[in-house]
Amino acid sequence: AVQAAHPGSTVTYQTSGGGFANVVQIDQKKCDLALIHDAEAIAAINGQEPFSEPVDSMKTVAVVYTWAPMQAIVNKSFAEEHGITSLEDIAAKKVPARILLNRRGNVASGVGESMLNAVGASVADLESWGGSVTFAASKEQGEIMRDRRADVILNSLFVNHRSIRQLAEALDLVLLPISQETADEVSAEWNIGQYTIPSDAYDWSDSDALTVTLSAQLFVHEDADPQMVGDVTAAMVDNIDKMQGVHKAMSPLDAKLMSSATAVPYHPAAEKVYKDKGLM
Repeated sequence: AVQAAHPGSTVTYQTSGGGFANVVQIDQKKCDLALIHDAEAIAAINGQEPFSEPVDSMKTVAVVYTWAPMQAIVNKSFAEEHGITSLEDIAAKKVPARILLNRRGNVASGVGESMLNAVGASVADLESWGGSVTFAASKEQGEIMRDRRADVILNSLFVNHRSIRQLAEALDLVLLPISQETADEVSAEWNIGQYTIPSDAYDWSDSDALTVTLSAQLFVHEDADPQMVGDVTAAMVDNIDKMQGVHKAMSPLDAKLMSSATAVPYHPAAEKVYKDKGLM
């Protein structure tokens, strides 16, 4: 998008340890822009773990997506054996479930653990019932499930993500919803949104599933060059098709969504672009 707006320009990127690490990168001015989840940004501002003190040097440039819902995906035979139709059932029936969460330090892991706590199935509870919680990277989780070493994946993934499709080729699956009460509790704890995965999202799913979702945003340091921030923001708005074309999961992105952040104030240069274009 930037190259389309400013021919000859160069944008370089690098991967990192995730959004928490990116907060530090922005705060220390080791990068110009960073992708960070809303929950991670709020944790930084509030000085919550893994931060030892508040970090409030970030400003928003754009919302990039709001549709990375926490999905509780269960081996169907296990769900039927224990009569599980919701995440709450695991606690209500004290099911010895072997649950996979993302790696510790990843925000999806923290949100997943909060969901388990909210339904009354903490790590300690699960272990007392004969179950377990294993922290594993997303790319490892499918293999563990296919090898029958786990019963449930609870992770933040795009709906119909390739890893889920691949898992469904090897196992019959069930998608577990959470109650409105659970969704409200976790949303309030992490200041994140809620999401309903539609019944037609998967061939093997026949009902809507309420859950919570993570939102990713593009951030800069509050002292970032206003010209750079304004140029990047305008380039993305004016070339939204470039953003949408990165991956089919990005097709819902539009300029109105980009300008809808509430977790962290916008950088003044980005805000000006949105206001000039009638988006704020």
